[in-house]
Amino acid sequence: MDDPPAAYVCHTEAANPKASEAAMTGEARYQITVDSPVGPLVLTASEAGIVALTWAEEGQRIEQRPNALLETAAAQLRRYFEGGPGSEAAGAAGFDLPLAPAGTDFQKRGWRAMAAIPAGEIESYGALAKRLNTAPRAVGGLCASNPIPIIVPCHRVVGAGGTLGGFSGGVGLDTKRWLLRHEGALEPQLI
Repeated sequence: MDDPPAAYVCHTEAANPKASEAAMTGEARYQITVDSPVGPLVLTASEAGIVALTWAEEGQRIEQRPNALLETAAAQLRRYFEGGPGSEAAGAAGFDLPLAPAGTDFQKRGWRAMAAIPAGEIESYGALAKRLNTAPRAVGGLCASNPIPIIVPCHRVVGAGGTLGGFSGGVGLDTKRWLLRHEGALEPQLI
């Protein structure tokens, strides 16, 4: 498999998995909330990199503990959400951030493969499964377990024939549909 473009590299090899786990349990944990058209997003980082992107629940109070990495990530997310469908702001420039998601070697390999799917393009579960030498259902599991959606764009993975498949972020398929339209991967009248 070819290496993903630098703008989409998931720097998990250098990350210490224990540091990622520690970040999720409160050690060396930094957080920031970013307002977005798909709802408030909570970015979480450890010293090693971004470990999670989640949607804040209505009324949820998030302690803001930013660091320089999260400020950079927030700026890149804001740039992503600027502009109209298919514009450079809508993702063509990609994200250039150190990522440190906790996961198995297989999960990290799958998330790197997802990160290589350019904005404005989609790939089927089956095609990604073929690249990873696994089954489409396993790719669905990779998407469902992705701790850093949008930045690791699991929303760009769709079912056979362009059906949307699933999405667990935000309000589910409506959020996936919005992200794909924003990137210019779906025509507004299609799906």
